[in-house]
Amino acid sequence: MSTALLSALDQPLLRRADLGGLSLPNRVVLAPMTRARAANAALVPTELHAAYYGQRAGAGLIITEGTWVSEQAIGFVNVPGIYSEEQLLAWRRVTDLVHALGGRIVLQLWHTGAASHPDHHGGALPAGPSAINPRVRTFTPGGFRETVTPRAMTRADIVATVADFRAAAEHAHRAGFDGVEVGALGSSLIAQFLNPRINERSDEYGIDRTGRRRLLLEIIDAVAEPWGGQRVGVRLSPYWTEGDYFTAAEAVLADYDEHVSALGDHPVAYLHLRGRDVAMPDDAPDLDAIARYRRQFDGPLIANNGFDQATGNAIIEAGVADAVSYARHFVANPDLVTRFALGRELTVGDPDTYYGGGVGGYVDYPMGAWEDAAR
Repeated sequence: MSTALLSALDQPLLRRADLGGLSLPNRVVLAPMTRARAANAALVPTELHAAYYGQRAGAGLIITEGTWVSEQAIGFVNVPGIYSEEQLLAWRRVTDLVHALGGRIVLQLWHTGAASHPDHHGGALPAGPSAINPRVRTFTPGGFRETVTPRAMTRADIVATVADFRAAAEHAHRAGFDGVEVGALGSSLIAQFLNPRINERSDEYGIDRTGRRRLLLEIIDAVAEPWGGQRVGVRLSPYWTEGDYFTAAEAVLADYDEHVSALGDHPVAYLHLRGRDVAMPDDAPDLDAIARYRRQFDGPLIANNGFDQATGNAIIEAGVADAVSYARHFVANPDLVTRFALGRELTVGDPDTYYGGGVGGYVDYPMGAWEDAAR
């Protein structure tokens, strides 16, 4: 083996890691991406899903697309669920294939809350923390639609939602996943509860930072039960900006300082943190934005958003993150880990095929040819 190849294989991204009981062969993580390929009435993952995740089994860890914990959680077309027995059995085909290929895979649990639309619920209003329109867009069968004013969740709704997350985690365990990730990013339900502009509740799920994060922490504790108090990750996005209510103002970041710190008292295997957006595709991500929350959380941290091979290696080498998750690079490069290891050029994906469709732009990106590596 050449000296150059030995050196390449020693890069931080390719070193082994332990993420809260998950032993990873490398630190290159497949980020959760909504690809909208469950084009069936039952929202069941298909053979396409098995092929897609199987192709990417070389990742140190696969985190699936956000997956509905219940019918009430739905807010995007053709996204699979984990609330029915049929869905569970179909996901089992995915996990069996990934494991046969040597991979590790966790399921992201998702609920859109008020960031949904009546079109997803037979004309009924979606529910959120308060009767406040989050003013974002949702992808419906008729295309993108503006959100509406939701109904405020009752205490019974909240109890039922926590139970739905726990049941989904139990289904994921039975489906053969290696763990679950609580999706609390973007404009989703949990992020709505964390947001004081949308959460104006006067009960124990509102009022102050402690109340606003109560739902998140209750969900974490409930989801961890089927997993023996381990194998539960959390994804947060303090720098998310969308519409009028989701901003990365300093007050928001200060809120998240406390929210992230509070995770240490709960069974969280890792924190998956989405950093700031980069202004241009070739700009380097802001490592300080990740480091801010590294200081608040003692456990393993996965950094996300805007990283390439060089910056991924840099943030791990600096001790700011333990692993890095990639989205668009993994879309077009199923063998991303191999390409990083051999210094091979990356394929550029087609954004027109990101959301929805069939085989095209989903499972037809070629693996690199070995003869290319010898040039």
